[in-house]
Amino acid sequence: MPGPVHSLNIILANPRGFCAGVTRAIDIVEKSLERFGAPVYVRHEIVHNKHVVEQLKAKGAVFVDELSDIPAGAMTIFSAHGVARTVEEEAKIRQLPVIDATCPLVTKVHSQGRRYARAGRTLVLIGHAGHAEVIGTIGQIDSPVHLVSTADDVTALPIAQDQPIAYITQTTLSVDDTRTVIAALHQRFSDVAGPDVDDICYATQNRQTAVRKLATLSDVLIVVGARNSSNSSRLREIGAELGVRSYLVDNGDDIDPAWLEGVGTVGVTAGASAPDVLVDSVITALGRLRPVTVSQLDGVREDIEFSLPSALRRPAPAIPRAAE
Repeated sequence: MPGPVHSLNIILANPRGFCAGVTRAIDIVEKSLERFGAPVYVRHEIVHNKHVVEQLKAKGAVFVDELSDIPAGAMTIFSAHGVARTVEEEAKIRQLPVIDATCPLVTKVHSQGRRYARAGRTLVLIGHAGHAEVIGTIGQIDSPVHLVSTADDVTALPIAQDQPIAYITQTTLSVDDTRTVIAALHQRFSDVAGPDVDDICYATQNRQTAVRKLATLSDVLIVVGARNSSNSSRLREIGAELGVRSYLVDNGDDIDPAWLEGVGTVGVTAGASAPDVLVDSVITALGRLRPVTVSQLDGVREDIEFSLPSALRRPAPAIPRAAE
């Protein structure tokens, strides 16, 4: 006879899932559809999550790679990752009505970079080549930007040791992610400026702190998020670095029953662009394999909200009544 089926303990990280910047970006698309009607055109994925994108498509959003794919006069939205100034200028030339969904924390990085450049400092951006946010940030600054990802990259920088430099960071990197690179900058250069720790994205740091705690309590870690999501991938990497078998899944359909062999506790978290419904699908999938109990870790309460662009805060224009 088969032995008894042991229950599975699921622990949910806190915080997890949507951050304020992602919530704002999605709200911008939804409220633009309500205000202006479908279709509205979004340059690139509004956030890095296929489920979110497909939901918005169903409501009338059209996602395009370039502005040239947008018809003349169509309502245009820039994604949460930000865009280069050349994209902004192209939209103006084409007279496209634009609503900018760039995360305010990304916009803050752009402002910091321009301020350091105006002060005559050589600018170093800590981030990942090819990421949408990095491309936008480099394109927002009117001076050369040196991109580094590792301490070894710092060693290879073609900058004199006594040249005043400043660094800025991709927001989906945490204080922990950037610590060794920043230390390498201070070791190599004599005059280094950079943002305060408080200026680095709170959401990324909070989710990484939570997953480190979760990993100490879990036999297996499941991170819900898209594979092209930098912050989701990093959460999985942290679990693996701490010696816990860690998997990145889009939703509950990706769960492999083999992962649960000999496992009593599964930790579950989600990247900043993954909605709760996908976490729920993972819990449901696990529940089909074993009886489950679900608990939540205590964690930082995030109550930050970012306001919508003024075009969406203003009351909608009154529709003239037809003559009777």
